[in-house]
Amino acid sequence: MNYAKDNPIGNSETVRAKKTKTGSRTARRVYGLDAETQGRRRGAERQAKVSTCGDATDGFLKVSFLPRIQENKTLQAGQDISKMESDFYSSLDSLAGRYSIMPMATRHFEYPYNMALAVWDLQEKLKKTVGNFSELRAIQDSHRTYLLSEEKYTTGTTLYYIPIEAIYQMLREPKHKQNAHLLLSVCSYLYNIADVPYYRQQGSYLYWLYEMHREWTEEEQDREENERYIREFVKAELIGDCIEKKIFNPINLAVFEERLKAFKSRDDFDKQCLDIGKKAFAIYTDYPNESIFRNAPTRDEEQDEETENESIGMEKYISFISDTKGWLYESIEESINSEFNEYGAMDEPTILKCFDGSELTENSLDFESRLFKVLDDMCALLYNYKQNENE
Repeated sequence: MNYAKDNPIGNSETVRAKKTKTGSRTARRVYGLDAETQGRRRGAERQAKVSTCGDATDGFLKVSFLPRIQENKTLQAGQDISKMESDFYSSLDSLAGRYSIMPMATRHFEYPYNMALAVWDLQEKLKKTVGNFSELRAIQDSHRTYLLSEEKYTTGTTLYYIPIEAIYQMLREPKHKQNAHLLLSVCSYLYNIADVPYYRQQGSYLYWLYEMHREWTEEEQDREENERYIREFVKAELIGDCIEKKIFNPINLAVFEERLKAFKSRDDFDKQCLDIGKKAFAIYTDYPNESIFRNAPTRDEEQDEETENESIGMEKYISFISDTKGWLYESIEESINSEFNEYGAMDEPTILKCFDGSELTENSLDFESRLFKVLDDMCALLYNYKQNENE
């Protein structure tokens, strides 16, 4: 993601959160959305079923239940049923071949139960056989009826914030310099190739939050601890600028493999660092030019205006950060929670495949599945790093 340098903090399009008081300490990075605003998330409960008519002559219907037909705005009434069914089953055959599944025989049922039963059957089988499967929909445009499958990598409600202050501390400790250098290569990949935002970039979400909280702190002249709090901001800026210069340097990518081969594991911490380094390098080798936002959902302006509860953009919950401990993070964390609880869902990597007769691409979420695991491991490793920690 390219963060423009000409986007000053005063012109940020992000809706500013209300001023917070003191934050509550927490060691978790998982934050729940308000229950009232979670209507847009897909539930795990299966679609309700209703019994069929007692006059049915087919023996299958005497011992089975058909799924309830729900209103679907994508299917339009008054269309040629025979053409609709022909298009639908042609799309179904294409989907079944793509995912190597055997669909239930439903053509002999009457419309619309035949199509509803077919969709229900396919969904149940796709859930069991396709990783990251999310939803299957029957779509009808002005030309034909077809099936659309949605695959989604579920991030939950986790903040993937990588605290770089721990790496700065490692660089100052001879015992952990090899760890720091290897993790710098990992961060260099995440920063330069995977496009993970950095909190010192002016266009980033966390840059705005840091600036906003510093302004609030500077305005509180009557607070005795105000000078100490200001020093935390200065420290976050200095360390952030220092580490950014290092991971921006392409030499860290050039020597990534050499650092892996020369790395000596002496304890569990070393083993964790080496494991993260190997996984990150493998992703870098398999996907040398892919961004973490490559499959982020896209919405046009008209769609945004019609959406009552907007989604949390991926760039807001993925980022490098100064630290995830102490007063400064707790203050920022409270603002994040307050803002995120106003949203109805979180944007997540998503792939849509239309079985409408057009050529399908070989897109998958393998890259995202592996990369988010590395991010999660990095966050945990650096959060738990205790060397030179002052509390």
